[in-house]
Amino acid sequence: MASCLPSRRPLALAFSLLLIILLPLALGTNPTPDPVLTYHGGPLLTGKIDLAVLWYGQFGNSQKKVIRSFIKSLNYDGGANFEPQVSSWWQMVGSYQSFAGRDSKRSPGIKVQVARQVTDKSFSLGKVLTVDNIKLLVQKATAGNPNSTLAVIFTSRQVTASDLCMGKCSEHGVIGTQPYILVGNPESECPEACAWPFHKSDHGPQGVTLQPPNGNIGADSMVVHFASGLAGAVTNPFKTGFFQLGTKNDHELVEAATACPNIFGSGALPGYTGKVRVDPANGGAFNTHGYKGMQFLVPAIWNPRTSSCWTPM
Repeated sequence: MASCLPSRRPLALAFSLLLIILLPLALGTNPTPDPVLTYHGGPLLTGKIDLAVLWYGQFGNSQKKVIRSFIKSLNYDGGANFEPQVSSWWQMVGSYQSFAGRDSKRSPGIKVQVARQVTDKSFSLGKVLTVDNIKLLVQKATAGNPNSTLAVIFTSRQVTASDLCMGKCSEHGVIGTQPYILVGNPESECPEACAWPFHKSDHGPQGVTLQPPNGNIGADSMVVHFASGLAGAVTNPFKTGFFQLGTKNDHELVEAATACPNIFGSGALPGYTGKVRVDPANGGAFNTHGYKGMQFLVPAIWNPRTSSCWTPM
């Protein structure tokens, strides 16, 4: 974990500031116990992961750039001048391999690349996507190619996606033997529920609203929820990997990132993200560096070694 002491900050980050947020009234609430994810014996996604990406709807180039740059950041080493890094967060996800009986010293890191991209600007299945549409979207993303490790569907702000905004901001599942992730843009549909901390929440966490690190609420929120879905898809692709049954619904699984909701830095509390940095050049809040120095806010991950939530900061 990178130190936040000013004397240890790299020269390139000399003007980065730690965001100090007044703690909410929730300070007085009793903390909930940390979840415990257990391994249920099923396969994990390992080795090289080829993504088949479908951009469903109308996306600007700047939005695509943010998301694609995050994907590149998963295996990108920016060097000591850019700590903490997205790749460190990704290594925590990869550490689940050793707890599933794989020898982590012999297992290479999980490499992620976009192997196929397709765009559907015409909303061929309409702007309201149902559960029945998911199979067609996955087929469109992969073109039926069995070599696609993981299908990823990003929907634009004009689209209402199945079950998103109804207690979850992304989802992952499997169609036949094909794992997939579905990520919606919450900017129009449900910013209060799924764009926090970049948008004030009327129902969920309260507290200070932060500026998105890349200046786009939709794209930066989608990075957060794609990262969450990706962590779940890798560690529990077929619902037989690492999870804990939810307390409200036996069919609701608590997974690697959903075990640590709304946590982005150490010291997080309801309505308080925890310790993050702010770039004085644009006011954007971030907790990791990525591809070519870009900045991202990534969610906390449940650490299987300590059975607690872990963040890069």
